[in-house]
Amino acid sequence: MEFSEVVRRRRMVRNYTDEPVAPEAVERIVAAGLRAPSAGYSQGQSLVVVTDPTRRRRIAELAGEHDYVAAGFDSWISRAPVHVVVAVSEEVYRRRYDEPDKNPNSTEQDWPVPYWWVDAGASLMLVLLAAVDEGLAAGFLGSHALAALEAELGFPSEVRAIGVVTIGHPAPDRRSMSLARGPRPRGETIHRDRW
Repeated sequence: MEFSEVVRRRRMVRNYTDEPVAPEAVERIVAAGLRAPSAGYSQGQSLVVVTDPTRRRRIAELAGEHDYVAAGFDSWISRAPVHVVVAVSEEVYRRRYDEPDKNPNSTEQDWPVPYWWVDAGASLMLVLLAAVDEGLAAGFLGSHALAALEAELGFPSEVRAIGVVTIGHPAPDRRSMSLARGPRPRGETIHRDRW
């Protein structure tokens, strides 16, 4: 599939069929996710692949799937055959930027932009795009119970989850009401040479 088509087809899907996802496709998706850039080549991003049905149901419970269902959405979190939890370690970045090639004067680093979050977002987008490239659908769930999710999956204390990507074969779904807003005019979002 051409890149422009992958970008055009990418959307957040909230329903999946029962058809399983080929393990080889999952491996290609997570491999793509780890191709994201990382500041100083810190490589602080991690992906946790969850396919066990019981664990996926537990993640759905932690994410409040019952609230989605009550709002008229399908039980898309527990139904998705694959969850990819995107995670990042701030400590990995701080250690990397304490190394001599990044910090020759051994001074405390100033992080006006916490690049670990930026890099985790880049991994997230690559996972979403790679799923589309595999002919699959994906949705992102920014769980409000991240600490419980991290505990459920046995995260080390220095690693933070940013959310869950659900992956599967698409089924008809109810589109988010947010889409009714439409895109912002390009004149408000794209600027040339200066604001």
